[in-house]
Amino acid sequence: MTRGGATQVKVHYKGKDEDFIVFLDSQEDYKKWLNDKSVPLAQVVSSFNVFVTHKHGAQGSFDSASKSVLENEFGSSVDEEVIKQILTKGTIQESQMAERNSSTNDSKGSQSIQN
Repeated sequence: MTRGGATQVKVHYKGKDEDFIVFLDSQEDYKKWLNDKSVPLAQVVSSFNVFVTHKHGAQGSFDSASKSVLENEFGSSVDEEVIKQILTKGTIQESQMAERNSSTNDSKGSQSIQN
């Protein structure tokens, strides 16, 4: 069974002390929003979460940004305001997630039928 193969779209913003990431639903919706701010933000972002990468650029492990980190960088800890700043000042990055092949249940073994 093949799994994965999805496209991941995110916006990376390099701040003074930290790198920030916001995940998007699609690149097309993001481009529409950039040109027309009447497009609801909920149609653009995957979630109203801002992640930090601990100065590892757009890679590495993602942790939720604390309110104090957001306040220090953006002057606000309101998610919607911070996300708008990241979307307008950041750079979009799109990556393909590799497909994986695996069996569905290795614990079943050979399942020989006994009468």
